[in-house]
Amino acid sequence: MKISTKGRYGLTVVVELGAKYGQGPVPLRKIAEEQNLSEAYLEQLIPPLRNSRIVKSVRGAYGGYMLAKAPEEITAGDVIRILEGPIQVVEGLDETDIPQQQLWKRIGDAVREVLDKTTIQDLMESENEPISDGYMFYI
Repeated sequence: MKISTKGRYGLTVVVELGAKYGQGPVPLRKIAEEQNLSEAYLEQLIPPLRNSRIVKSVRGAYGGYMLAKAPEEITAGDVIRILEGPIQVVEGLDETDIPQQQLWKRIGDAVREVLDKTTIQDLMESENEPISDGYMFYI
């Protein structure tokens, strides 16, 4: 399974809106500038997120977008499914009986579980944590 820029950038938009949750609408232009992304591309991601009631829009001079729910009520899986479709590691598993079918199913279940247990709030909190590769060096 490969998450495209649609899924990655969509998740970025939702995390940015989560960081400003309760502060009013945020112009998409501001998110595009802060994240160094194309505003035109982000505009294409908003309609499915709005139609799914993840974000809502506010019109006018001080308009923009805001989360329709609290960041802890939205999961990464919600956003990825809206923008990418069903989360599958290997396509067509139900149609064939291959020896590795159970392996691919277990991997897919694990990926879905991680995405469905990771909230936007979790992602906002993890942005400030250093990335560790698990290695520790002693001198």
